[in-house]
Amino acid sequence: MSEIARLRFDELPVSEDIKKAVLDMGFETASPIQSEAIPYLLEGRDVIGQAQTGTGKTAAFGIPMIEKIIAFDKYVQGLVLCPTRELAVQVTEEIKKLAKYKKGVWVTTVYGGDSIERQIKSLKAGANIVVGTPGRVIDLIERRALKLERVQMAVLDEADEMLDMGFRDDIESILQETNEDRQTVFFSATMSKPIMALTSRYQNDPKLVKVVKNEITNANIEQLYFDVKGKAKMEVMTRLMDFYGVKLALIFCNQKKRVDEVVEELILRGYAAEGLHGDLRQTQRTNVMAKFRSGATTILVATDVAARGIDVNDIDAVFNYDIPLDEEYYVHRIGRTGRAGKTGKAYTFVVGAERNRLRDIMNFTKVKIDKGVIPSFSDVVGVKKGMFIERVQNAIQEDDLALFGDVYGSLTHAGFTNEQIVAALVKMNMGVAKNEFADENLEGESRGGDRYGSRDGGRNDRFGSRDGGRGNGSSGDRFGSRDGRFGSRDGGGRDGGRSYGNNDSRDGGRRDGGRSFDRNDSRPPRTGDRPRSGEDRGPRTDRAGKPYRQDDNMVRMFVNIGFDEKISPANIVGAFAGETGIPGNTLGQINIFDKYTFVDIPKEYATTVLNRMDGASIKGKKVNVEIAKPVGN
Repeated sequence: MSEIARLRFDELPVSEDIKKAVLDMGFETASPIQSEAIPYLLEGRDVIGQAQTGTGKTAAFGIPMIEKIIAFDKYVQGLVLCPTRELAVQVTEEIKKLAKYKKGVWVTTVYGGDSIERQIKSLKAGANIVVGTPGRVIDLIERRALKLERVQMAVLDEADEMLDMGFRDDIESILQETNEDRQTVFFSATMSKPIMALTSRYQNDPKLVKVVKNEITNANIEQLYFDVKGKAKMEVMTRLMDFYGVKLALIFCNQKKRVDEVVEELILRGYAAEGLHGDLRQTQRTNVMAKFRSGATTILVATDVAARGIDVNDIDAVFNYDIPLDEEYYVHRIGRTGRAGKTGKAYTFVVGAERNRLRDIMNFTKVKIDKGVIPSFSDVVGVKKGMFIERVQNAIQEDDLALFGDVYGSLTHAGFTNEQIVAALVKMNMGVAKNEFADENLEGESRGGDRYGSRDGGRNDRFGSRDGGRGNGSSGDRFGSRDGRFGSRDGGGRDGGRSYGNNDSRDGGRRDGGRSFDRNDSRPPRTGDRPRSGEDRGPRTDRAGKPYRQDDNMVRMFVNIGFDEKISPANIVGAFAGETGIPGNTLGQINIFDKYTFVDIPKEYATTVLNRMDGASIKGKKVNVEIAKPVGN
């Protein structure tokens, strides 16, 4: 595929209001996806856009949507569906900026975890464009607070992510509520079979617009990897920040717990850092992002899911503290720097056998990532000395030192030499002190053998190792082993579909009184799998009548809704992911009975689920979610 020509915004057939707003945002030239998609969308064509985060896709669909709005008419004319609340908020903010000079165009956001009453009030006040998550949109439709029959353009942003999170049923229900003559737009990082099935059903002769791989990774980004010892990541990262004078940084970790650990260590070292992950309430997330955008916080540490929606143009560097679990995640991550024509840096830490995953990333992006040189302790001290000398020179030139002159006399009277006084002041000001890593070689061994990259453990992925364990790192596919996307090599997922079962596949995942689900298993439930109607819920047992063996890292949740309400696994996954913000792909086994459902979730998300699912709805029915009764109760 040939490279897409980049057009200037003044060459695009858009109104002067839009051109003025874009100029205010600092853009003169459209990105490739914008240059290609905007003309088709303005013509009224359905479009499939294959593009990643950071390619400018929000403006690609946002500008045509704004241009089509009939101003001051207070009904919903444009709809944008997003997989997470963070992305929904970011898209809303971007569209508002683009509509800055378009009077009578109102945009609102709807998502789980926020007051639904406030969102209903906003809709009643009049909204032309609604941006929201599928679960909350469904709730508002069922409350008759959101009417979509006059929607002229519907956009699915990051459609592949929404399908991965189990939102397919919700998406189809929403699209069926809209005008049949609407313009339908899909943006997705991948063109999977489920995506193409949706496009064939809901689009009319769509035009495919694709950002080719050599356009995926920004040429303005310097990409380096550092082969390090696992325990030395923090030391290497802070050296790089100090050596290169990084002022605003985004650090990615694969797990919430790691985010908290990194933030704590950075604060102890004197850096202004905060974390962003799924356990934070919406008000906390908003405060963290406000401080990062204002510069009060200079370092933001985040997980991949929580980082969706981060849109800050002045990020100097992105650090992959943990190598991403997926090649596409790498593209999403580094796309946060080098924006708006500026240069950026992307540094990836590789431990032991994680080199295999780095090779996969390079094959995917078609970009060679060079090995970086770790600055030595003396290198960092040298840079800080230079900065200190410059600050001293500036202070002397300000010529207001008389007030502090007596301090020098006091120190010399105490018997200290000039050299001692200066050295002590430099040390105090620079905050540099030797630690256990100062004189140590921080590069990793050529063969794995440490915590994160040993030959027998470093190839284990987040959701299932080659021998059934739960490791860190993978040379396999996106979330699991080579044979099954979410299962281990020796069970539960060899067919590549998602297993709604415990990661320990030896129990088979179908030994309860209810039914365990695979996402690709669309067969209707068998009556024999259900307990008798009205039967009281109790602990799960296997075929031998023994208590079901649950993963120690998972907790079993009870939901008071089941087959009687025509609930499917997709409804459960969609509700949990949409309302709480936790990744849908972290859910374990789902057992649906007539009147209730059991869902296994990682323990770390239990509090989040209990808080955010309180009062939530699934298919229009308010549900109660609680930790299931332990065995024997």
